[in-house]
Amino acid sequence: MEALVYKDKKMLRRGYTTGTCAALAAQGAVSFLVSGIWPETAELMTPAGQMVRVPLMEKKAGNGAASCAVKKDAGDDPDVTDGLLIFAQARFLPENAGNAREADHGTGTASARERRVIIDGGEGVGRVTKAGLDQPVGAAAINSVPRRMIEAAVTEVLEEAGLDRPVEILIFVPGGEKTAEKTFNPVLGITGGISILGTSGIVEPMSEKALVDTIRVELNQRRAGGADYVLLAPGNYGADYIKDAMGIDPATAVMTSNFIGDALEMCREL
Repeated sequence: MEALVYKDKKMLRRGYTTGTCAALAAQGAVSFLVSGIWPETAELMTPAGQMVRVPLMEKKAGNGAASCAVKKDAGDDPDVTDGLLIFAQARFLPENAGNAREADHGTGTASARERRVIIDGGEGVGRVTKAGLDQPVGAAAINSVPRRMIEAAVTEVLEEAGLDRPVEILIFVPGGEKTAEKTFNPVLGITGGISILGTSGIVEPMSEKALVDTIRVELNQRRAGGADYVLLAPGNYGADYIKDAMGIDPATAVMTSNFIGDALEMCREL
């Protein structure tokens, strides 16, 4: 991976997303199921077109399952998930188990191929409780792009081994529930842990796009919930004013930071 990028007159290090970590860990766990040998590393091409190669950690196997972890590296981005171990557990399923498992996990419709890789979240991965997010209510907060990355990484290992068997991938993050308290997840209605995210697979340091995307998600959620107006606040001063001068709970506002113009344009679109 091209690890450095020049921003704000400084050389900053890129990182990789929780989605990339989950896909790499899933690749490693399925590799063990297929061969009985643990690979030292896993690698994949991210949607951004950059190759990521990482060591596999905490490798364990037993009772027909295998699990391993990849350490989240956010580079020079101030990401609260930096350093977390993102685990994937892999287990082969009986034939024809895919449809039932997918229905149970509430992951929505999928192609026949996708149903061969059943993805769910465990400890430290959040659950969606409100409409308007990337995943439906009740599903694990593993977004669409990470799900496709996991499915592709697992399918590649199976195809290389000449196998066509359904496999269940469980993503879990020890410490994820505590870390999620420092994120937008409680506001968005994602409970019990962090989200497995990433559209490019790569974390750009000091990314403004991440904050703008979060504002868009929250506004989409308000609209999906039936709201036809929304209260915007730029930050803590705005929140204090809402509370002290207007007597309104600041938790009802969408925080926009310096992106008030972007937020207003999103409101117009919605």
